[in-house]
Amino acid sequence: MKLFGGYLADFVALLFPDLCPACNASLVAGEKVICSDCRYNLPFTNFHTQQNNIVAQQFYGKINVEAAYALYFFNKGGKVQNLMHHFKYSGMKQIGNVLGNIAGSQLKQNTFFDTVDYIIPVPLHKKRLKERGYNQSACFADGLAEKLNAVVEIDNLIRTVATTTQTHKSRFARFENMQQVFAIDKPERLEGKHVLLVDDIVTTGSTLEACGIELLKVPGLRLSIATIAYAE
Repeated sequence: MKLFGGYLADFVALLFPDLCPACNASLVAGEKVICSDCRYNLPFTNFHTQQNNIVAQQFYGKINVEAAYALYFFNKGGKVQNLMHHFKYSGMKQIGNVLGNIAGSQLKQNTFFDTVDYIIPVPLHKKRLKERGYNQSACFADGLAEKLNAVVEIDNLIRTVATTTQTHKSRFARFENMQQVFAIDKPERLEGKHVLLVDDIVTTGSTLEACGIELLKVPGLRLSIATIAYAE
């Protein structure tokens, strides 16, 4: 019976192969979610080896960040864009866990992230969360937590306002759009802790900056940032 089941699974896979969401190639036996070629050859930033990287520079003079990081470079029309589109809009939330594991393995090589206590995803407004069904940043956070041995803190940083899309806005307009959008529900839980704030893509950093401003109101809180991709 098990043998028949195996033949049936192979037959179904032949007719309806699982495809890599980055390059659209068929996944072969042993490959899960993302093909081996993309796992090793997507455009890594290697920002975990560069303290003064582009993401860190986004926050200089704005908020006090211990360390900042992005896993990939985001290029329009590229494989990372394909990956992120499937992640955010095709219901493939398992992509976040895989990317979180990859990013977590890199961050373990950097002592700045050794002391992370909590991983906090940038929250979605409850209306947007209901529409999408999941918070992609929280999926990424779960994958990171598995590698960093940290706790994912959900529903402490909350989004109180449903903002309009940030696409096509200037940096100043993005910053204005994110003012007084976030709040901390239980600040006492975060006192004296090292928090890793995570999001999917960082461009101007306005959303992360707005979150960071609220988080850093907590006494003794140390803040680091990690994202899946950096887009210029």
